[in-house]
Amino acid sequence: MSDIRCDCLIVQPIAKSAIRMLEEKGLAVHIAASTAFADLEPYLAVATAVITRNHGLSAREIEAASNLKVVGVHGTGTDKVHKPSLAARGIPLHNTPGANAQSVAELVIGLALACSRSLLAADNASRTGDTLFRQHHRTFELSGRRLGLFGYGHIAKLVARLGQAFGMEVATVSRYTPAEELQSQGITLLPDLDSLCEWADVVSLHGIPEEKPLIDARRLSLIGKQGILINTARGALIDEEALATALRDGTIAGAGLDVLVVEPITADNPLLDCPNLVLTPHIGGSTDEALEKTGFQVASKVLAELAALERIPATAT
Repeated sequence: MSDIRCDCLIVQPIAKSAIRMLEEKGLAVHIAASTAFADLEPYLAVATAVITRNHGLSAREIEAASNLKVVGVHGTGTDKVHKPSLAARGIPLHNTPGANAQSVAELVIGLALACSRSLLAADNASRTGDTLFRQHHRTFELSGRRLGLFGYGHIAKLVARLGQAFGMEVATVSRYTPAEELQSQGITLLPDLDSLCEWADVVSLHGIPEEKPLIDARRLSLIGKQGILINTARGALIDEEALATALRDGTIAGAGLDVLVVEPITADNPLLDCPNLVLTPHIGGSTDEALEKTGFQVASKVLAELAALERIPATAT
């Protein structure tokens, strides 16, 4: 019989303050050394709670967790958690919407600025002594431009406010936000994504529709030669080959991506050598502040679920 004690398996690291929260309620916490199944399996076998991040939790891993009572996702996305396996056993799944919203929203604006001002090319010009860069390289201000948001959740609402602070006109496609509410915030409601792509100078993706890829060659042509595409939501929303072609032939002006279809990026990804493309390695929610808030939220939800099951004192949260 195994002598391993693990009440909560943390598949990928979370904030130390969140780990302390769990331990202060008497939980034995194990932080996985890797996400390989062989390393996770002994701890899955005894854990009552699992906290994961973008690794998710597969059907095989859930099957191995015979004592599992709750799964928490550190972040918003639950795509990589095998929900049918949890549902079959009545295991609740929690995520942390909004906890990293400010962090991601600021990155959206950062990526837009990096593209509109060609900051990567400007940095290279400075390092290589290209003193004529500012004369022959066209850049533009965000002020006076149009910001189009696909989706209007926690992150998009903050992006809208930041965009307005820059002097941008903002519009969105949202199935859930009433036009009156948007109007009161100075935001235009557009009927569909095609309309948004045609209207906006900067298109930022925030909704997670069933349609994938969402941005294909046709919609890239709608964004147009002066347009910028930003994606901090899901890599699968964009046809990466179509985007690579659009960047190389000037169909759009630039793009900023924090997420890709396959992460980390592979050596054969067609995006690697594209002009005016800013790539970041899924850092949207990785500021110190966001990690603290997200860790607190996921730990609180796991503790509340265990308290409801009388696995820990009811004062957990």
